[in-house]
Amino acid sequence: MKSPPGHRDAADAGVSEHTMKRKNSHKKHKSSLSPTTKVVSQPSRNIVGCRIQHVWKEAGRHVVWKGVVLDQVPVNPSLYLIKYDCFDCIYGLELHKDERVQGLEVLPDRLAKSRPTDVNLADTMIGKAVEHMFETDEGPKEEWRGMVLARAPIMTAWFYITYEKDPVLYMYQLLDDYKEGDLRVMPDSNDSVPAEREPGEVLDSLVGKQVEYAKEDGGKRTGMVIHQVEAKPSVYFIKFDDDFLIYVYDLVKTS
Repeated sequence: MKSPPGHRDAADAGVSEHTMKRKNSHKKHKSSLSPTTKVVSQPSRNIVGCRIQHVWKEAGRHVVWKGVVLDQVPVNPSLYLIKYDCFDCIYGLELHKDERVQGLEVLPDRLAKSRPTDVNLADTMIGKAVEHMFETDEGPKEEWRGMVLARAPIMTAWFYITYEKDPVLYMYQLLDDYKEGDLRVMPDSNDSVPAEREPGEVLDSLVGKQVEYAKEDGGKRTGMVIHQVEAKPSVYFIKFDDDFLIYVYDLVKTS
């Protein structure tokens, strides 16, 4: 059983504030440092689907991370989406450019092939609002409302999901939670029905567009729209320049 995604504490395991979300404690940390880059040639090997490990060097500390490269972002081929072993959020990194990534290795480990145990249920969940139960430190379960976005690439028994209280990209084996009674699929509401489109009409995509986000303190964040959710075309993934997490926003509702 998992702890709530929204716990936010101080630096952990040598990673400064704003960096990763842990699987058990679900702490979210974000780096206070701007990304630094190193000039290297792009490797010819496609590492999508591979298990990797590397040293993360920041603030004078070194930590070794292992994970799976899930995707390479077409609108920014330097950017990879990674699921690290001890974290449930998806991490976006320019693995071959970021100076904090050192000693990148492709591991010989082979990923075990996995498929959803109930394909019909899996398909039914996608694009749906859900209530996801998590354990708290005090013991009682806490309810988190979110949306199932898609099956994860490569690790197809897992699902991409985001939460109203914490709109970043997570990844869980939701069928297991559903069978254990910790996930409830919400009935469709009238406002969740997509507007009808004329035959042949194409919904404009914002993928590849630069975005600017106004923070509560008056500052601004810049980033790029990197993905459009097929099941909910108004919902997009955004990678901000000063962060490694992937944010999920409905850009129609927020525009």
